Amino acid sequence: MSSTTERSSDPLRPSDHVDGEESITQPRLGLVGWLRWGWRQLTSMRTALILLLVLAIAAIPGSIFPQRMADPNGVTQWERDNPDLFPILDGLKLFDVYLSPWFSAIYLLLFASLVGCVIPRIRHHAKALQARPPRTPARLQRLADFRAVERTSTDAATDASASIDIAQKQLRALGYRVER
Repeated sequence: MSSTTERSSDPLRPSDHVDGEESITQPRLGLVGWLRWGWRQLTSMRTALILLLVLAIAAIPGSIFPQRMADPNGVTQWERDNPDLFPILDGLKLFDVYLSPWFSAIYLLLFASLVGCVIPRIRHHAKALQARPPRTPARLQRLADFRAVERTSTDAATDASASIDIAQKQLRALGYRVER
């Protein structure tokens, strides 16, 4: 059976579907394309979270081994107690974790990733802060913090206006935006 009859007879495949008969050629990215791809990977929120986890894991040796800046006598004692292992661990900068190049690299990558995540979103958040609040729901009784306050007065028109003014002042004092 030829491939054209298979394509036309299979209802689950589109008419232009190819089953590996031809190889697909990917476009060449070039230097700019690879840099853009790397920046997008670095500035994704997933990468920032992974780098935060890696930074937390990288800080563990700083709490296990004595650090030269905080406890130089402990490092000297550790060197006396473990003369064979000390040069290896010192070469990995495990006694200067927070000053080591590998810890600084993780920290700087996390900083760049967070900056790249936050800066593009600043305009959106600023607009949301300045936007009008959403309309009040029709049935306030459904809200969890709903309270009804009823006041009785002889002069309803002036008392209502005064009550609204007092409520506006109180809400503004609490940091709410109030519109009449």
